[in-house]
Amino acid sequence: MTPYVLTVDAGVRDLRAADHLLHSLAAELALPEDAFGCTHLVRGERPRVALSLTLPSESLLRTAQERLAAGGHEVAPGIPDAVGRAVLYPGASALTGTLTIADVLSRSAITRVTVLGSRDQPAPDTVLLTGDHVRPVWQGGELVLTAMPAVGGTLVPFEVPDPTPCCADH
Repeated sequence: MTPYVLTVDAGVRDLRAADHLLHSLAAELALPEDAFGCTHLVRGERPRVALSLTLPSESLLRTAQERLAAGGHEVAPGIPDAVGRAVLYPGASALTGTLTIADVLSRSAITRVTVLGSRDQPAPDTVLLTGDHVRPVWQGGELVLTAMPAVGGTLVPFEVPDPTPCCADH
């Protein structure tokens, strides 16, 4: 796929809202299954979460740019950085429930799974409890899912859908 990429800056300040916006935009724009939608943390004077869309054709890119700009979104060509957190990607909808690492790699655009605290790749038959929330990140041109050990020798994605805010008990 020749990438046609744009950045959307909608002034979103948290990942949950950015995920929701990406899903809404994908539905509104009728994005195909092979499109990618990522979040990017923007630091500096105005911290926020920017979105990037990687689309399969120039005509879809032009249509998306026009419709997003007409909807009041700030749109720019390219991506904000090379380490986006993927929310929309080929096969994302198939990564629900309990899967093996082999399933994850064969059903989606994820090319590698790493485990926190381990230098070794997990075995293909290792079980991943997805929690229906799988957010890989781009690392060196690969879409990589970071997982962590869980009960009974299983794995879970490092990112959980509803994290406890820091200092929530204070």
